[in-house]
Amino acid sequence: MTGLMDIIKGRRSIRKYEDKEIPEELLNQILESVQWAPSWANTQCWEVIVVKDQGVKETLAEVLPKTNPARKHFTEAPVILVLCGKLGNAGYIKGQVTTKFGDWFLFDLGLAAQNLCLTAHNLGLGTVITGLFDQVKAGEILGVPEGYELVSLIPVGYPAHESKAPKRREISDFTHHDKF
Repeated sequence: MTGLMDIIKGRRSIRKYEDKEIPEELLNQILESVQWAPSWANTQCWEVIVVKDQGVKETLAEVLPKTNPARKHFTEAPVILVLCGKLGNAGYIKGQVTTKFGDWFLFDLGLAAQNLCLTAHNLGLGTVITGLFDQVKAGEILGVPEGYELVSLIPVGYPAHESKAPKRREISDFTHHDKF
């Protein structure tokens, strides 16, 4: 059995995928991992759009700049999971923002995205969290309603090749004790 640290250390950003469908059972496990992500006061502000239609994927690929390395193979992924967040929910109590950082939805979506990506990796699938694209145009394409923000596009599929781990900072380089 693979340990959690092995899963964390083994997950990579995958941008090229095999031409192979994802069984619904695996996709449902990934979505279940989002369901169980922690969130501000259990607000669960996430919404996930599951995109499988090739035409929709091709239209979405157009909102990625040509400089985004995910664009080249974006439409090869059998599924694109689109993470959206409900505004004015996470980080609020009785309609009033309670944090220095305002709406907490980005933090909660980060937690959901991490669960999603680690679960996908554990199931033998690859992902890449794509954030460099025109969120407004993508939201229009997918019909995201007012009061929600489309945050990331996450292609999911079987990796076409293995990637090596990028260099990581030493723990002592980012750890401070008692004061910064």
